[in-house]
Amino acid sequence: MRKLSFSRKSLGIPYALFLLVFVIAPLLVLFYYAFTDGQGQFTVANLTGFFTNPNTVGTLCYSFALAIVTTAVCLLLAYPIAYILAFSNMKSKSVILMLFVMPMWINFSLRITALKEVLTVLEGNLAMHPFLNAVIGMTYDFLPFMILPIYTTISKLDKSLREAAMDLGASELETFWKITLPLSVPGIISGVSMVFLPAMTNYVVLDMLYNSTYIMGSLIGSYFAAYNWHGGSMIALILLGIICLFTLLTNGSGEENTRGGALL
Repeated sequence: MRKLSFSRKSLGIPYALFLLVFVIAPLLVLFYYAFTDGQGQFTVANLTGFFTNPNTVGTLCYSFALAIVTTAVCLLLAYPIAYILAFSNMKSKSVILMLFVMPMWINFSLRITALKEVLTVLEGNLAMHPFLNAVIGMTYDFLPFMILPIYTTISKLDKSLREAAMDLGASELETFWKITLPLSVPGIISGVSMVFLPAMTNYVVLDMLYNSTYIMGSLIGSYFAAYNWHGGSMIALILLGIICLFTLLTNGSGEENTRGGALL
C-alpha cells in the first residue's frame, strides 16, 4: 500500500510542476504588474483608473451586451435543434449533428473571411447595424459549442419519465416544462459558459470583420501593444475575476438544478 501511495503521489508531480510554471507563475506576474507602477511601487491607480475611464467602462459594457445577446441567440437556435435531434428516430441524426460541427474543422480565417463576404453582400442590400453583424459573427463561431452540451444532456435523459408524465395526463408542453427543460438545465449552463465567456474576449472575429477594438480582449491587447503592461494586467485581472465569478455562479446553479431534476 505504501508503494502504491508513493507512486500515485509521484504521478502528480508533473501536473503540479505544470500548474506552477504555466498557471501560478503567470498569475503572480499579472498581479505584480496590476498593482505596481512604472517604478515598481505598489499602487491601486490601475484599478481606480479602469472604473473612472469612460472608454474602459464602455468597452466592458459593450462586451457584456455582445456576450449576452450572442449567448441568447445561440441558446434560442441550439435548444430546438438539440431537442429535435435527441428525441427523433432519424437514423441520420448523427450526420445532421456533424453538419453543425463540420465548420469547426475548416480553418478559422477561411470561415470568418467567407462570413465577411456574406455580410458585405447583406450590408449592400440591408441597413444592418454593426452590432448585429458582430452578433451574427459570434453566433456563427460559437453555435456548435451550445448545441453539443445540450444535445448530450437531453439524449441521456430517461425517456420513461416523459412517458410516465404523459400517461398521467400531462400534455407535450407540460411534459417539456416540468420534465425535459429542468433536467436539461446542466447542459444549458454548460453551453452558456462555453459561449458567454469566450464571446466577451474573442476579438479576432470582430477584428477580421471590422478591425474593431470594442471588446475586452482587444482592449487588453491594445494596452500591451502600447507597452502599458500595468494597465493591461489590471484589465486582464478584472476580466479574470468576472470569469471566475460567472463560473462559480453557473456551477452552483447547475448543481441545484441537477438535484431538483433528480427529485422529478
